[in-house]
Amino acid sequence: MNIILFGPPGAGKGTQAQFIVQKYNYFQLSMGDLLRDEVKTKTSLGAKIEKLISNGKFASDEIVNSLLKQCLNNLKFRDRIIFDGYPRNIEQAKNLKILLGGFDQTISHIIFLNVSKDIIKKRIMGRMTCDKCNMTLNEFFNKEQIELHPCGKEFLKKRKDDNLDVVLARYETYMKTTKPVLDFYSKNANFTEIDGAAEIEQITNKINAVLNV
Repeated sequence: MNIILFGPPGAGKGTQAQFIVQKYNYFQLSMGDLLRDEVKTKTSLGAKIEKLISNGKFASDEIVNSLLKQCLNNLKFRDRIIFDGYPRNIEQAKNLKILLGGFDQTISHIIFLNVSKDIIKKRIMGRMTCDKCNMTLNEFFNKEQIELHPCGKEFLKKRKDDNLDVVLARYETYMKTTKPVLDFYSKNANFTEIDGAAEIEQITNKINAVLNV
């Protein structure tokens, strides 16, 4: 059972994906993480990706499709994947169907976390990610958790692209390129929209209800 988890930048996709991974023993295939990992390796491709992300733009279809295919070649990902941050446009959606078909896989659930731009701005401006465990916390909403973070709060860092101008640019790009994909998938019986502005636990419970049907 493969899952696509949609939502604009800062909607909480990463947090909810972590819960699914822990509860159902899934693999989170975060295109954002794949891109950032490529940047960390300091390859020529990584440098190109870093320039795009820093300017609030998304990586090209050619780049993300190549990284995705590399992951699907790994047997451990078969039929237990959460696609986080992919597909972002109609062509990527079609490509995903073709790639999965080549490995005899399909998408079982499509979940959209719908959040307004105002809430996303607050979430992203306070977002911090642990360099060791990849956990995401918010300096405004998770003060106690940050102080008690088991890896040590010194490992919690803000991403370079988390500034107001970039946030707004990413949101507008998301709305322009990804909304058609949502319209495309919303016709499917396995499409579910969830209020992403709700409390984290409420969102988790709704996702669990969808997956346990």
